[in-house]
Amino acid sequence: MKPLHRHLVNTSRKVLCTAALAASLTTAAVATTPSTADAGESEPSPDSPQATDRGDARLDLPAPVADPQVPPTTTAPGGASGIPGTALDAYKRAELSVAAALPGCKLPWQLLAGIGRVESVHASGYGLKPDGSTDKPIRGPRLDGNGFAEVRDTDQGEWDADTSYDRAVGPMQFIPSTWKKWGADGNGDTKRDPNNIYDAALGAGLYLCAGDRDLSDPAALDRAILSYNNSREYVNTVLGYMKQYKDGGVSEIPNPPVGNYPTPPVTGTLPTPTPPRQPVTRPTPNPTPAPSKPATPTTPAKPTTPPAEPSKPTTPTTPTKPTTPTTPTTPTTPPAAALAKVELVGASGITAEAGSAFTAEPKVKALLSDGKPAKNQVVVFVVGDDTTGATRFGTSDSLVVRTDDQGIAAAPGLKAGAKAGTFTLRATAYGSVNEYTVTFKGTVTAAPVVLARKGTEQLDVVVGKSLTGVELFATAAGQPVAGLKTTAGLVEKDEAGKWQPVKPEAAAKGPYFKGGKDGAEKLTVIEPAATGADGKLVLPELFTAPETLPGTYHLRILTAEGVALVLEVKVTAAPAPQA
Repeated sequence: MKPLHRHLVNTSRKVLCTAALAASLTTAAVATTPSTADAGESEPSPDSPQATDRGDARLDLPAPVADPQVPPTTTAPGGASGIPGTALDAYKRAELSVAAALPGCKLPWQLLAGIGRVESVHASGYGLKPDGSTDKPIRGPRLDGNGFAEVRDTDQGEWDADTSYDRAVGPMQFIPSTWKKWGADGNGDTKRDPNNIYDAALGAGLYLCAGDRDLSDPAALDRAILSYNNSREYVNTVLGYMKQYKDGGVSEIPNPPVGNYPTPPVTGTLPTPTPPRQPVTRPTPNPTPAPSKPATPTTPAKPTTPPAEPSKPTTPTTPTKPTTPTTPTTPTTPPAAALAKVELVGASGITAEAGSAFTAEPKVKALLSDGKPAKNQVVVFVVGDDTTGATRFGTSDSLVVRTDDQGIAAAPGLKAGAKAGTFTLRATAYGSVNEYTVTFKGTVTAAPVVLARKGTEQLDVVVGKSLTGVELFATAAGQPVAGLKTTAGLVEKDEAGKWQPVKPEAAAKGPYFKGGKDGAEKLTVIEPAATGADGKLVLPELFTAPETLPGTYHLRILTAEGVALVLEVKVTAAPAPQA
């Protein structure tokens, strides 16, 4: 029986019930099969290093951290389980990536979550960060044969900081030698770090799917989990959590902070220590016998029969004909070319205005080891590091496409977020063991401001009266622009047909704004208050005097970026007094 986390002893009633149900779905038969999978690796068995008696990190987490309560909301179903947001994202991204590389595996993210729950409680208590790393390293017991299996050092202490023996490392508790073979880059940073939950989750998914496994088959699922930890109790518990996450629902919770939690001592609940290997006893060679006394020679007996005459030579046999040489065997077919490279097609930078579609589709080309295009190759495009207010493919931040006959994959339908900012777009193709990623740098520029007045752009006023309450609205990409500063001024066209501020002599006979002390100064240019949260701009009161000449005038509202709206102000003479 494998040592399980202390929390397994105090597992909720719901998990115990589902674990019992899951146990009925498993089979005790465990077999290895030859590798026929696209993964290019044989199916790991319960004899693999990963399945050894390796223990776990054994943090004694308090109940609120180990089993967080999800506050009831309109989006989280009752009884939903809480999983830290970064861990939940890592499991779901790993499911997407494995589905692209090995679609026949049917890996559910809930299986990875079940393993992550048992192995490290989703890295809770270790200070899980948004990038998938942790403040504290996650290391299992030293595999020195004292209470656990003996596994001599295989990584020179690179991952487990132990140069004598191995330890399981990271949130998914990988043996270093297993990680060396199955390690993956789940977050596209070109590193393969078992201590990063994005990398660890993808590596675990590829390991579980190896050997052409179809995890929708209960027997294959059973073999896969046993190859991760060769314990029936472990299998049943992982399946219990997997079913809980599927049936009861899951809600994203904040990443728990790092904690100074104790490590419980090794107790009698742990397995009996593996007895040390006994030296092989070899048989001791017999000692050289002591010399014995020579025996007394006997007198030879006389021959009773005369010697026989020599026999006549036999007739020589006919020589056999040489056998016909066998036909030489047909040489074996060399292995098919594998995915070897992904490269950008066109520029690495893509740009669009806020709220608009990218006109240039991001494209990559996948190549095989023989230099030919990788046809029908799955490529996953994922938006990350986004500060633009959700740049998306429709409603998703990822898109799965296949390459054409030229090995080219394009990502259509990318729409910029609602505000200016930057993002990265990763394009990843998954080969038999390795994945290949290229990155686009995305930029979203601010959408141009649009100034408009509801209704007509003509304003009517009678000589001697004023215009008040004139409202304009500033928008960009259909959204209100708050805090926009403008100037409002009377303008007229020059000889080239361009708008210019009115000349002083014309200003004396036209509409005006009031300024200066007590409003005694007549102004032709003024700065209105900035737009509000709704993008609304209210123009200051525009006056006319009795000496204002009737006619058509023009009022321009201008932004610092040069966006302008010109309103027509029609001044009519005052009606003649009635007799």
